[in-house]
Amino acid sequence: MTGSAPFWRRPLRQPSVIPGFGLTLGYAVTCLSLIVLLPLATLVVRASGLGPSGIWAVATDPRVASALRVSFGVSLLAALTSSVFGSVIAWVLTRYEFPGRRIIDAAVDLPFALPTAVAGIALASLYAPNGLVGEQLSKFGIEVAYTPIGIFIAMVFIGLPFAVRTVQPLIAEIDKEIEEASAILGAGRIATLTKVVLPPLIPAVLTGFALAFARGVGEYGSIIFIAGNLPYVSEIAPLLIVIKLSEFDYAGACAIAAIMLGISFLTLLAINLIQGWSRRRFGYV
Repeated sequence: MTGSAPFWRRPLRQPSVIPGFGLTLGYAVTCLSLIVLLPLATLVVRASGLGPSGIWAVATDPRVASALRVSFGVSLLAALTSSVFGSVIAWVLTRYEFPGRRIIDAAVDLPFALPTAVAGIALASLYAPNGLVGEQLSKFGIEVAYTPIGIFIAMVFIGLPFAVRTVQPLIAEIDKEIEEASAILGAGRIATLTKVVLPPLIPAVLTGFALAFARGVGEYGSIIFIAGNLPYVSEIAPLLIVIKLSEFDYAGACAIAAIMLGISFLTLLAINLIQGWSRRRFGYV
């Protein structure tokens, strides 16, 4: 056997289980570099033309800082909301049979297929002061459209499918007998939920949260119609990039984009580290 042979007689290279692995790996790395890494590197190089002081000046500009705060703050809140309600929806769709379940399950994917501009127009029409829902809310002094609340609703709308679809397969794999065993051993519903059901779902929930957060930060089409785009109130960072480009301020647009890239990278890195810790902590790989 190969394992008992002297090391000088062992093959220097173990055969790969994937035929043509070297070729496919090279192809994958090349595509990744051309499609993802090269554009991002070009963005960083273009922004670095302003120098550290120039980038800092752009980042500390009150209007830019306000837009970044709205984009990342509302995205974080929307991703948390999507994760919670998405997990509940995934549980209901997986564990219960009821009339119209397949229709609701298919409707979850609508934000994936719906053009973002169409979604923005629909939300703006619904939550505008004279809209079907907005008119009723305005009677209680609640303004949704043209406020950060409208941005929040739009981000939840586009982020919810990620939270549902990442958790749903794992819920289907959880055996109901485990819950029954927990109940037989004397655990209550809360203990069963927190110690039996939730631990294997945490990595998937974090994945859905990261996807919803990333989508919300970069979203543009479904937000600009309902946001109102008021500076220092409901203006998002992607809109500022478009404004900079329309003013032919390419360096400023690249600087804002690079700042968003850096913040997004650090945020997603932190989420991935937490996700890896949760896998080790609860024994799921």
